[in-house]
Amino acid sequence: MTNLPEPVRVVQLPDGTYAYSDQLPAAFERSAVPQVVHQHIHQAPPDRTVQRIALGSGIGAGTVAAGVYFGPLLVGVLTAIAANLALLAFLAAVLAWGVHTVVKSIGGPDGKAAAKTLRRARKRRR
Repeated sequence: MTNLPEPVRVVQLPDGTYAYSDQLPAAFERSAVPQVVHQHIHQAPPDRTVQRIALGSGIGAGTVAAGVYFGPLLVGVLTAIAANLALLAFLAAVLAWGVHTVVKSIGGPDGKAAAKTLRRARKRRR
């Protein structure tokens, strides 16, 4: 035998109200067997507002599913393409700077004359 008190439960009274088993009114004290109420806590359902609006506007479920599936893939592909183009632009700038530096330093009088001609052409465009 244990000396522990009886656990407190939530019970539904015959009139439909709920009460703790240790706080029952005198009329319901032990006249009827209390019913144990099992409460289940569920997660909220996912928000499907966008899908409902899309389906309500007349496009089919297949189109919505394709947008959900291919939307993130498209963002990933475009990001990869942009990263590749940025890398290529950086590489082109570095190579152009390298060629310019080599031609200017090693080219002798012809290289200096070519650099001077390019400088003049750039000034004229401004």
